[in-house]
Amino acid sequence: MSSERLNERVDELAALMNEFGLAEAELRSDDWKISLKKTRLIESSNVVAAGDTGHSVSSTFSSPAPEAKPSVQGTPVTSPMTGIFYSAPSPNAPPFIKEGEPVTAGQVVGLIEAMKVFNEINAPISGTVTLIAADNGAIVNPGDPLLYIS
Repeated sequence: MSSERLNERVDELAALMNEFGLAEAELRSDDWKISLKKTRLIESSNVVAAGDTGHSVSSTFSSPAPEAKPSVQGTPVTSPMTGIFYSAPSPNAPPFIKEGEPVTAGQVVGLIEAMKVFNEINAPISGTVTLIAADNGAIVNPGDPLLYIS
C-alpha cells in the first residue's frame, strides 16, 4: 500500500472514531493492519501499520480530551489532514505566530507532520491572531481549528 493511501486510511479511521465517539478502532487487510486507540487520562493514540515484511511502524500522538469550546471571533484556520501540529519550525525556534500578532495572507502559521512529511499551514487571510487553538505537538484531524484570525 502506498504511503499516500495509508495516510488516507488513517484519516478515514480517525474521522470514524470522532464521528461515532469511539475510543478504539482497527482496520485490517491480509498484509496490513491499522489500529488507533484514544484514552482521556493518558491522552495518547497509537497507530501501528504492519506489512507482510514482518516490520511494523509505531507512532504515538498526543490527543487532548474534549473540553468546552470558547466562543471565538474570527476566521478559523483548520487542519487539512490528520497529523501532528507544530507551532515552530524546530524545537528551539520561536513560534511562527503568537496570539495578538498580525499575520498576512500566505504567511506560514504552523506545520503539520503527516507520514514524516512536514506540511506548511498558511494564513488564508491577513489580520490579527485572536486565538491559537491547537497545542504544539498535538494530533489534529481534518477540520480541527488550529487558530483564529480576525
